[in-house]
Amino acid sequence: MKLQIPYLQKTFPLEFPDENLLALVEPNKFKKEGTTESILAEALSGPYGPQPPGQIPEPGTGQSLGAFLAGGKKLLIIINDATRPTPTAAMLGAIAPVLDASPIRDKDLSLIVATGAHRAPSEDEYRQILGPWHGRFRERCVYHDARREEDMVDLGTTRNGTPILLNKRLFEADRIIATGSVEPHYFAGFTGGRKAFLPGIAAYRTIEANHKQALSPRSRSLALEGNPVHEDMMDALPLIKAPVFSFMTVLDREQGVASATSGDLMASFYAAVATARKIFRVPVAAKADIVVSVAKFPMDIDLYQSQKAIDNGAIALKDGGFLILVSSCRDGIGDEAYAKLLAQASSPADAIERIRSLYKLGYHKAAKMAQVSGRATIKAVTGLSKERLASMFIEQAETPQAALDEALAVLKKRGIAEPLILVLPDGCVTIPDPLSG
Repeated sequence: MKLQIPYLQKTFPLEFPDENLLALVEPNKFKKEGTTESILAEALSGPYGPQPPGQIPEPGTGQSLGAFLAGGKKLLIIINDATRPTPTAAMLGAIAPVLDASPIRDKDLSLIVATGAHRAPSEDEYRQILGPWHGRFRERCVYHDARREEDMVDLGTTRNGTPILLNKRLFEADRIIATGSVEPHYFAGFTGGRKAFLPGIAAYRTIEANHKQALSPRSRSLALEGNPVHEDMMDALPLIKAPVFSFMTVLDREQGVASATSGDLMASFYAAVATARKIFRVPVAAKADIVVSVAKFPMDIDLYQSQKAIDNGAIALKDGGFLILVSSCRDGIGDEAYAKLLAQASSPADAIERIRSLYKLGYHKAAKMAQVSGRATIKAVTGLSKERLASMFIEQAETPQAALDEALAVLKKRGIAEPLILVLPDGCVTIPDPLSG
């Protein structure tokens, strides 16, 4: 078996005997109907209306975007930051003609980048996000700063006790368009929809309390029902006063637009979830001895985002196995809190105990990583230093081949004649579902 593993602007060769391959698993192929532009236009032409709980959403039952904007005076458009592959520029292109025909002029609209607790976008990232609309919308575009509590409105608490503080710009608009993309998320179940508000434009302490719920075993990829992280997000929605029009995409394995939905926030979200499950949940015959999991652009921005490739790969990894992460981590560690916690711990078990006793935002990331490193060996091909990786219970590897060769040698010494290898070329969004083992 000969493969090419992507890394920045190059690829690494990876070779091993065919008999060792359990599976090469990517998101499922999805037959999309039309171009990106036509898919987005079709979604806007068939908006979803509100649906009773448990009912299958039906397109074409909701209010059109034009009707939604009619009578509006001040519009807020929520967009994703550069850590998501959301085709924001194309979505703005689909919205623009409807916006131009509405009573709302550019001076009466603003765009807010839903950074959550992430850093502000760089100017290059604003250009990446807005694309050809940079000239028109950049001066109307701001980013959410979760630490500026003076910019937040206190709305109470969720059923789980999470304080709900959301950006005041929500309450200065009389129309809100929430854009995003829906894909599996390792503790929120799925991205998109309600996530535009919490954590997208929530206060730091709101995000911190919400992400603490990620320590629950019910907070996992593909799970919504009973997931406390999702419950927090849902509890915030009724507190938003202005009407919301949702515009969501689902991407395919090449990060092209596979489908899109619009209209009612939750009905369009659940419709997108149904498609995302078909694309990103992939059955595999058994668990593997070795998993090679790649964080593709833009999720290779830092270890904080690339960790999703570790968590997803671990779903199909045997205890005592090897997980090989391939990610440039071109922007470093990301949020430092989780890395510092791991560095202070003497072992993965010690890290988990520390997290339980005193939680801070980012510690959920440390917990997920410690859970994997506590039962398997993590090796990383990345730009991070050997010492920094070791402080987080990760071993450095120069190339995927070097990491694989060492893992195979160790496993064969243990008496495993033909270790099974699972390769995830898009590990941040591929959910391997073992049928046995």
